[in-house]
Amino acid sequence: MNLLLSCVLAASVVAPSWAGEWPQFRGPLATGHAPASNLPLEWSDTKNVKWKTAIPHKGWSTPLVSETQVWLTTATDDGHDFFALCLDRKTGKVLHESKLFHAETPEPLGNGLNSYASPTGVLSGGKVFLHFGSYGTVCIDTATFKEEWRRTDLPCRHYRGPGASLFDWKDTVILTMDGVDVQYLCALDKKTGTTRWKTDRNTAFNDLGPDGKPKMEGDLRKAYSTPAVITVDGKPQLVSTGSMATVGYDPDSGKELWRTTYSGFSNASIPAWHNGVIIVNTGHGKAMLRAFPISGSTAGDITGKLLWEQTKAIPTRSSPVTVDGVIYLNGDSGILSAVDCNGGELLFNERCQGNASSSPVYADGKLFFCDEMGVTTVLKPGRTFEKLAQNTLPAGIMASPVAVDSELFIRTKTHLYCIGQ
Repeated sequence: MNLLLSCVLAASVVAPSWAGEWPQFRGPLATGHAPASNLPLEWSDTKNVKWKTAIPHKGWSTPLVSETQVWLTTATDDGHDFFALCLDRKTGKVLHESKLFHAETPEPLGNGLNSYASPTGVLSGGKVFLHFGSYGTVCIDTATFKEEWRRTDLPCRHYRGPGASLFDWKDTVILTMDGVDVQYLCALDKKTGTTRWKTDRNTAFNDLGPDGKPKMEGDLRKAYSTPAVITVDGKPQLVSTGSMATVGYDPDSGKELWRTTYSGFSNASIPAWHNGVIIVNTGHGKAMLRAFPISGSTAGDITGKLLWEQTKAIPTRSSPVTVDGVIYLNGDSGILSAVDCNGGELLFNERCQGNASSSPVYADGKLFFCDEMGVTTVLKPGRTFEKLAQNTLPAGIMASPVAVDSELFIRTKTHLYCIGQ
């Protein structure tokens, strides 16, 4: 894949090579922006539905869309078996289904919010790279459905299930493994699956109890966030949020460049990037947005360089989308909010749907927010709240929506829908 410009950059132009595709989590530029048009404003289980296909088992991963195919991952409720599913983009017909991995003793998910197939994969160069955390990573040829390589030797005790998605970088895919036992990032060669680099986190968790063991079974050490690439003084930096620290790395070598620390854990939200400022979500404990300036000379611990902080209505699971200097957030408890990128001012927060885990998408001049009851709220971007529509699908939505060309792909807990005029 070509060099990504940034994460959550207010981009209005998408490279033509990505038109008609959704190749990774958060879309063509990993920003939640999509070059879609003529999307329907209203739909239901029957209205403006081009097709819907029942998806077996359970999975919260985002669909991956090419010009002709849609790829999904799914897993059995008990976490013993993990699957790949490929659908025909035009009809929704299942073209390929295969069991990829088996786990004899999977760890329980715990709170019920996660699935064993939550990480989103990557489509690149006629291959699909699918990932289930420590349970396995695989490369499949999208034309022949032949498996090219697999890795099952990358340890991580996720404790409540895997969550971090793959990240596409040049001729590698980058894995984030933040567990209760080990925490590291690694880059795998796309052609061979071999490890190009591996960097351990060196966060000081300070979570040991009187018995010398980590508190909460190590729960304070895990995270679920996917990295982002930002461009700083013409050079790329990989920004990765983990428990108690967000770190900037060189994406080609894994070398640490800078870091900021906090007390949050179980982080899932991708940072926002706007006009030389990185905006970090600190995660569970007390979720807050914290903004820091980043330049080519930034190094070491930058926690003391805080520009602003916002603590109200900040989600712990969803990643934001940024449009015209405003960060839009899909709150855990159904509150949709907007924060000014420059000063951190809370512009609005409105309760208008149910609990939410999925990340919003900006496409066709509109914002799309999905909730766990199956409701999608459509907003007009702006510094004031303006609701355009609200649509409901059965079974609830945990996965983030996808917008490609003039179609929305929405994965509910039971089906994948292709929504279009």
